[in-house]
Parts: sequence; structure tokens; C-alpha cells
Amino acid sequence: MNWFSFTGTNPLSPAHYTLVATQPTCPGLPQRMCALQAQNDGSNNPQITDELKEEIANCLENKVNSTHVKLKT
Repeated sequence: MNWFSFTGTNPLSPAHYTLVATQPTCPGLPQRMCALQAQNDGSNNPQITDELKEEIANCLENKVNSTHVKLKT
């Protein structure tokens, strides 16, 4: 699994992430999307499965991190 930094405006769009070498630090506005961990789709974008979409939505709604989703602190 790879880490991808959130660099766009839509956390459910693979095109709004950038592949990074290590788990990123997440300064900035609290409780906003920072990064996710997912399989690389072969084009350096994350494979955002339905399960991962649910995990993203849960994290953003409840303002918590999870195994694959990291919010800004």
C-alpha cells in the first residue's frame, strides 16, 4: 500500500491525490482531508474502492483518523 497526499478539493477523486514516499505530516486546518493509504492504480493515483470511500466519509463526518485515512491536525 502507498500513501497519497490530498492535493485537490474532492477527497473521493483519485486525481486529487499525489503519491508520496512516506506517510505525510498533516499541518493545516484541523479535521480536513490530509492523506490516504491505498493501492497504486498504475498511474500513481490511489485506487479508491467503495470500502475506502465509506472510510473517508466516516473519518470526515466523525473527525477521526483511521487505518487508511489521515486528517489534518
